[in-house]
Amino acid sequence: MAGPMGRMMAGGGPDQHSLDFKVSGRRLIAQFKPERLTIYALLFCVVVSVGLSVAGPKILGEATDLVFAGIVGRQFEPGMAKEQVLSAMRERGDGQIADMLRSTDFTPGEGIDFGAVGSVLLFALAVFVVAGLLMAVATRLVNRAVNRTMFRMREDVQTKLSRLPLSYFDKSRRGEVLSRATNDIDNIGQTLQQSMGQLINSVLTIIGVLAMMFWVSWLLALVALVTVPLSFVVATRVGKRSQPHFVQQWRSTGKLNAHVEEMYTGHTLVKVFGRQEESAEQFAEQNEALYEAGFKAQFNSGIMQPLMLFVSNINYVLVAVVGGLRVASGSLSIGDVQAFIQYSRQFSMPLTQVASMANLVQSGVASAERIFELLDADEQEADPVPGVRPEELRGRVALEGVSFRYDPEKPLIEDLSLTVEPGHTVAIVGPTGAGKTTLVNLLMRFYDVSSGRITLDGVDIARMSRDELRAGIGMVLQDTWLFGGTIAENIAYGASREVTRGEIEEAARAAHADRFIRTLPDGYDTVIDDEGSGVSAGEKQLITIARAFLSDPVILVLDEATSSVDTRTEVLIQKAMAKLAHGRTSFVIAHRLSTIRDADTILVMENGSIVEQGAHGELLAADGAYARLYKAQFAQAVAEVD
Repeated sequence: MAGPMGRMMAGGGPDQHSLDFKVSGRRLIAQFKPERLTIYALLFCVVVSVGLSVAGPKILGEATDLVFAGIVGRQFEPGMAKEQVLSAMRERGDGQIADMLRSTDFTPGEGIDFGAVGSVLLFALAVFVVAGLLMAVATRLVNRAVNRTMFRMREDVQTKLSRLPLSYFDKSRRGEVLSRATNDIDNIGQTLQQSMGQLINSVLTIIGVLAMMFWVSWLLALVALVTVPLSFVVATRVGKRSQPHFVQQWRSTGKLNAHVEEMYTGHTLVKVFGRQEESAEQFAEQNEALYEAGFKAQFNSGIMQPLMLFVSNINYVLVAVVGGLRVASGSLSIGDVQAFIQYSRQFSMPLTQVASMANLVQSGVASAERIFELLDADEQEADPVPGVRPEELRGRVALEGVSFRYDPEKPLIEDLSLTVEPGHTVAIVGPTGAGKTTLVNLLMRFYDVSSGRITLDGVDIARMSRDELRAGIGMVLQDTWLFGGTIAENIAYGASREVTRGEIEEAARAAHADRFIRTLPDGYDTVIDDEGSGVSAGEKQLITIARAFLSDPVILVLDEATSSVDTRTEVLIQKAMAKLAHGRTSFVIAHRLSTIRDADTILVMENGSIVEQGAHGELLAADGAYARLYKAQFAQAVAEVD
């Protein structure tokens, strides 16, 4: 989509390359290392269950031989030996039938021994029941191992997100990050629950059945193995075609989620500027991309099962033909051939199951790639251990030759030095892009300086832990942030300890928020959502300012904090700020110069450098950059009045 709307909604973020399928698969398996005991118990149950299941057809084959021996024995006179009967048949010219009956253990004159057949069938039933119970236990163990592993992966992702630098989120769309933390982890969990136990069962079944096949008849076993290379070729070819589409499917899912999240949170803006059609077109475009990737992934992997079924049928025909010839020659009994045909099905079925699960596995590994890409992202520099802290937090801040660049090729702040004494209020003014907010980001260590250093009460903040540093700083931004809950809970969020309702109300009064809060239906217990529905922009700002008051910081940072309040409230807040700022260091970023006349020091920044500093009167008298800014705003105010 062309134009600014298209650029705004375009994709982006740190997911533009494909990782290695095998490496991601091995890393995913390694996540189960803490579940070793559960996995060992799972393997034991599956091995015993598969062993019993594999023995079942052989036991049923013995029952078939007993029934067939009874049917054959009933046809002859009693008192004769088996060899005598076969010799008589050959003398009559029935040599082929005699050869076929040679492998049958019948007694002439005796019919079916139903007692023996019943005992064998009961034994077979017991074997299958125990095998089923063990498989049920194995399924429960699989669910336990998978859920505990997903629990740890979610913790790892959450921990990683807290360690990522602000630059990562600046380059990533929020919906894309959320998609990785939710959709992709859920997909991995579902994939493992549906395929993990089945894959282990299928592989062990293939091994066990193959061993039984060679035991029954090595010739038929070799015949059954003829189709294995064909199955392998089919599985690998289809798998290679499917995997890129699964990767693209989950990337498209992340982009679509990011678009929906942006359009939902900004729905008012979309309507104001009449961008509904562009938004719908962008949604349709990304939805189409997801459809195409999903269709190709599912189609390419879906054709594997019918292809494997076709190969299985070829195997069945070969075994049936060769087995019939072996029975006719007397080399095998009918029961053995029956057991072998069951084994051939048991051998082909897990191969087909493994192939049909390929799409699940590929989808899960594609999601794992995205999770591991997030977990491998560069983290912010670790806090020093142990961290250094000032003996007493007084609020003296010094910038010594500080330089910083967001982009290594584009200088922003160069060799900036500044000292702010405790209790002083420093106002930072200047045009947009001058580096005012960047200066605050460096003070908060949202970003680290490229060179130079910043000290707090003589201690380099790079040697302090971020938690220790930020615990002494209260911050109010131009963009308010509230979460779903009561107003009292939102204000109390600023405190690092349990606070009383009285303290909450006192902070609200200091921020001049108490009056409007009490006019709400439930007062301080009024529930608001994360967008602050039900309160105005200015009222939301007052709540966040009350939150900062309650934190009782050593340093106050106000980044356009009064931009959303009316002039009268702004004056009241300034008085409250003056009271709160007593004995505290304050940094105030402001565009409206009328709000910072009483600041101890005013810094005028242009292109990352301080071009002027001093008190309001001094700077006006100097008739420099500050005076030009002030006169421009004053002229604008006069024009608005006229």
